Amino acid sequence: MEDGYQNRTAFIKGAKDIAKEVKRQASKKVGRSVDRMTDEYSKRSYSRFEEDDDDDYPMKGSQDGGYYRSDSQAANDDEGGHSDSTEGHDEDDEIYEGEYQGIPRADSGKGDLAGGPGSITAVAQQFKDVGASEAARRKDQEELAQQYETILQECGHGKFQWTLYFVLGLALMADGVEIFVVGFVLPSAEKDMCLSEPSKSMLGLIVYFGMMVGAFLWGAMADRIGRRQSLIISLSINSIFSFFSSFVQGYGTFLFCRLLSGVGIGGSIPIVFSYYSEFLSQEKRGEHLSWLCMFWMIGGIYASAMAWAIIPHYGWSFQMGSAYQFHSWRVFVLVCAFPSVAAIAALNAMPESPRFYLENGKHDEGWMILKQVHDTNMRAKGYPERVFTVTTIKTVRQVDELVDIGTDTPVWQRYRLKIMSLSQQIRNNILACFGPEYKRTTFMLMAVWFSMSFSYYGLTVWFPDMIKYIQKQEYESRTKTFTKERVEHVTFNFTLENQVHRDGYYFNVKFLSLKMKSMVFEDSVFEECYFEDVTSTHTFFRNCTFIVSLFYNTDLFKYRLINSKLINSTFLHNKEGCMLDFSDDFNNAYMIYFVNFLGTLAVLPGNIVSALLMDKIGRLRMLAGSSIISCVSCFFLIFGNSESGMIALLCLFGGISIASWNALDVITVELYPSDKRTTAFGFLNALCKLAAVLGISIFQSFVGITKAVPILFAGGALAAGSFLATKLPETRGQVLQECNLRELEEET
Repeated sequence: MEDGYQNRTAFIKGAKDIAKEVKRQASKKVGRSVDRMTDEYSKRSYSRFEEDDDDDYPMKGSQDGGYYRSDSQAANDDEGGHSDSTEGHDEDDEIYEGEYQGIPRADSGKGDLAGGPGSITAVAQQFKDVGASEAARRKDQEELAQQYETILQECGHGKFQWTLYFVLGLALMADGVEIFVVGFVLPSAEKDMCLSEPSKSMLGLIVYFGMMVGAFLWGAMADRIGRRQSLIISLSINSIFSFFSSFVQGYGTFLFCRLLSGVGIGGSIPIVFSYYSEFLSQEKRGEHLSWLCMFWMIGGIYASAMAWAIIPHYGWSFQMGSAYQFHSWRVFVLVCAFPSVAAIAALNAMPESPRFYLENGKHDEGWMILKQVHDTNMRAKGYPERVFTVTTIKTVRQVDELVDIGTDTPVWQRYRLKIMSLSQQIRNNILACFGPEYKRTTFMLMAVWFSMSFSYYGLTVWFPDMIKYIQKQEYESRTKTFTKERVEHVTFNFTLENQVHRDGYYFNVKFLSLKMKSMVFEDSVFEECYFEDVTSTHTFFRNCTFIVSLFYNTDLFKYRLINSKLINSTFLHNKEGCMLDFSDDFNNAYMIYFVNFLGTLAVLPGNIVSALLMDKIGRLRMLAGSSIISCVSCFFLIFGNSESGMIALLCLFGGISIASWNALDVITVELYPSDKRTTAFGFLNALCKLAAVLGISIFQSFVGITKAVPILFAGGALAAGSFLATKLPETRGQVLQECNLRELEEET
């Protein structure tokens, strides 16, 4: 009897074990089936919403196709199915499968010691898991790209995209303004701050150095903390230091403020194009990104108009003694910060890129923004009853980048660890742009960006310098020369301009309340002469002798008296600091700003043509064709011997080359995945600013010497850029996705 009871107990226990095993296998089977079903749903194409009378479409599951919540998903939620990677045992088991079980001890006897066969196997398995995780992540990105494109088509193109267009246009306009600010204020600032030629050159280039750093920094940050947040921070830095630069008095502090202002605005171009592209479907992307480029032109026009309206009005100024001066050019600097401030205010009303959220595993945030886009556009089109039909969107699985920070860790150390972690992520992103998958494309784009920037910025600065050189030659041709004149008991109280006096003798001559412009006195004698309230520019006394003469309240400092002798002569109450050049008339200022206005406005036809044809002929044809025509136009520069001829050639070159810039911006956005897009764009834009500095420095050195070298440099660079552009993959009609660039490169 007792033996029978024991046999029955063993039988029941065995039956329970069998039931548990069956239950576990069934759970695994259900989990695998659910995973397969989920994959099937994620691979299916999304069917667009069409208005009908059926209000139960979200519950139809797979019948409608697409990305709706299905019955199998609900069943999966009810049954609690598990995937293979997370499956567990029943409650009687002590450990779950795959659970961390501690580091094996040396006496475990399992061969897992360092250097043992088990160690090698574990390392190999780790690398295998990393590779599998990366492959799975890439697959998720490709599936998300396809679904995201279909969702954008359902959302349509309407009020939301146009609102964002004008908001981001303000940010791009601020970038265009920043390029022109220093060039417009330099003629006045050099008098106000006593700038030497090297100081003027540094002030002209410092903005490009700042923009180079800013493009690299904010481009990398935008891929980690978000497009909108990075853009707001960068524009805020630009606004703050633009404001400060209008009030600071010293050259060093002004230079520092303009540098940091450039660092802030440097993030504008990489972030703006990437941000806007992620709200555009593939058939709209090329055209509307080209339309967005027009705001850079508007920024240049705004800067030219404000300079023309403000800077020549020298009465718009005040000063507190000789220590603090606020002239009209500082008002102009302040006004140029308005587009950046307006962009910040408008961006606070706009959402983050939903693509950025989905790439970072934030499904609900991305879904809500896409719903906002859909509802805004549908209401504007007169279909408020249409409902956003998407219920689930594919999200990309995330790489574990968590940093273990204990609760007892000091606050400063927590921030330090977070910054170190962020820096490491940015570094990895940059290195990924030079990885096997993107290396060839990155180097090709680097060459194209460098060649175009070197020629474009070099020539656009060389043109105004050549115009100034032609004006200077014409001015010098009208110089009047006086030799061995003798002047006694005469009073000069009117402007003296563009004269050369040699071997003269001046006795008891008074120079009262006058301005001297481009006056040169050589080998002359001034005896018992009186200089009072004299303001001068480009005026020098060479090898002259002053006998018993008095200088009262003048700016004729000793550096203007070259190799001259002072015998019983006195200087009283000299003008301190540097004075504005009041002798420059309004016509000269008008000409400077008008030339820049025309050069900026000339790009309007190129912008319109590129926007209309970008999606019709393709990015590569637009880029290569515009570069070739720009290259040919460079050789017409040899005929630019007059001021009007140089202005016409400036407008021609600008109008042609802008199409290639628009195409390059579009193709750069489309050739990189979302998690590396602004990083790559920022790096290439930083390289662009470096090339601009080199081009400006080299081309300026040949002004007044020869035209042949700048023409050959610019033409050669544009020819090389157009040739390399043809080797890039065409992106017209491509989904904005994490495409495998290696395949695209093999096709080319």
